[in-house]
Amino acid sequence: MTDTYVTDRRAAARGTADRRRVPREPFIEFQDIHKAYGPKQVLRGASLRVYRGEVLVILGGSGTGKSVTLRHMLGLEAPDAGRVVIEDEDITQLEEEELYRVRKKFGMLFQSGALFDSMTVFENVAFPLREHTEMNEEEIARAVREKLELVNLPNSEHLMPVDLSGGMRKRVGLARSIVLDPQVILYDEPTTGLDPITSQTINELIVDLQAKLNVTSVVVTHDIHSAFSVGDRIAFLHQGVFEWIGSMDDARDSDHPRLRDFLKASAVVAAQPTKG
Repeated sequence: MTDTYVTDRRAAARGTADRRRVPREPFIEFQDIHKAYGPKQVLRGASLRVYRGEVLVILGGSGTGKSVTLRHMLGLEAPDAGRVVIEDEDITQLEEEELYRVRKKFGMLFQSGALFDSMTVFENVAFPLREHTEMNEEEIARAVREKLELVNLPNSEHLMPVDLSGGMRKRVGLARSIVLDPQVILYDEPTTGLDPITSQTINELIVDLQAKLNVTSVVVTHDIHSAFSVGDRIAFLHQGVFEWIGSMDDARDSDHPRLRDFLKASAVVAAQPTKG
């Protein structure tokens, strides 16, 4: 991987890498971000670039600051020092009304799906459209059906959250996160609490949506299998700093001691094919 271009590794596997090479244009930048909560220092000079059109996986153990990183991307947290830049705009000092404009670029899938239990699937997915657009009911219905089909849940509009499996709840949450056609999708532990088969279904859906929607994605996880299933690059977060950033292939061959220990503990090195 060069400094000028990023190549979709899934396209490379299909033999179409040359057609999928795009300039490495940063969509999100962290510039020396520090964040503490009282005496606890969570981010200690975190620097990171997320390039337009890629799937970046933020990998690290529990409590390392992964979710805090997502909140900074959305402007829900302000750093104590450093800058967060979204599409060449420093959002660090923006007022709340201006941050709202920036947040409209993002969709987010929460760990639990975060559905409203008193609303049907249709009402859950339609909620952002009713809150943030002037669409009429016919337009809303068409958009909801379209997004539910994208997450492989057609004809589910009438169901209540209590009727859904864990994987279905995640997919409804994902439909809601993309209903406003965001430029970036943030995934917070998308496979947590799911069995391996359902987890792989979610992984495949992330890859499928990436191709169909042409978005930029950031996946926060400690699930190694998910990371290697969906990612183009890994950013390894340890003790508040991104200690290692690189491609999935480079991660397998890395001699960075803490990254290697993390991968070995999850048996990913043995499970993944070696480069030929």
